[in-house]
Amino acid sequence: MPRDIIFGEITGIEEGHWFEGRKEMMPSSFHRNWGAGIDGNSTEGVAAIVLSGGYEDDKDLGDEILYTGAGGNDSKTGKQIADQTWENRGNAGLIKSMNEGLPVRVIRGHQHNSVYSPKSGYLYAGLYSVVDAWQKTGKSGFKICRFRLIYTGENADRKTAEEIELNLDHAVREKKRVSGTVLKIVRDTKIAQDVKRLYQHKCQVCDVAIPTKNGFYSEGAHIKPLGKPHNGDDSLGNLLCLCPNHHVMFDKGAFSVKDNFDLIGAESGKLTVLTSHKLDLDNIRYHRESHGYN
Repeated sequence: MPRDIIFGEITGIEEGHWFEGRKEMMPSSFHRNWGAGIDGNSTEGVAAIVLSGGYEDDKDLGDEILYTGAGGNDSKTGKQIADQTWENRGNAGLIKSMNEGLPVRVIRGHQHNSVYSPKSGYLYAGLYSVVDAWQKTGKSGFKICRFRLIYTGENADRKTAEEIELNLDHAVREKKRVSGTVLKIVRDTKIAQDVKRLYQHKCQVCDVAIPTKNGFYSEGAHIKPLGKPHNGDDSLGNLLCLCPNHHVMFDKGAFSVKDNFDLIGAESGKLTVLTSHKLDLDNIRYHRESHGYN
């Protein structure tokens, strides 16, 4: 009978714990799978992943990991030979962990090409959170499901030299990098206010403006996300005026937009776009590709 999936820390196995082999992880349910790198499923979520050098598109930055999902690779060469899909149980499980905020145990194996990997065996790197997911074309020319994980373990409050991106007041916001201790994107709130005023706070999908005590409420939604690894710009051509529900659905890829502004996915109809609102179609195409609509 399969062992139950366990999320979060497991008693007796602290961050920095070293395993000689993967079999040692299985009795405690730390990582229940002998061969697969992802421990989880679409119903419950993913509790643990092993970074073992199986995917050429993985990028390990320590407290930030760009992780390639499961499927489509040749087990002998590690090369992609087919597209990955969101239907894969591991990829679907990582989406569920992202949506529900479930912690993921990250283990680095000695075959993983990273300065953080052990020379032998497997090293427990701590708890991470899945904060973003999208599709892109990988190095081998096939679509991969990519996930961004951020360290949230016991040392999550440690200070590391990161970069703050300040958006300057230009039509397409330039980015100035300065030394700092927190990774942060400072959004140009004036641009977001402009798009809200342009549509009188009416959602461009459902045409609803939400009334509050202090007027109407809406949200400025970036089509191509700001910050790494997407690097979208803070401009009117990259912003939509959406209600909170459609903002979340759009960010999660529940629906997208065609070049003619028809809605696809969980929403149908047409995106409302005023003639004075010049949307950048490259950003719309990026959103479609990232969420598997191309």
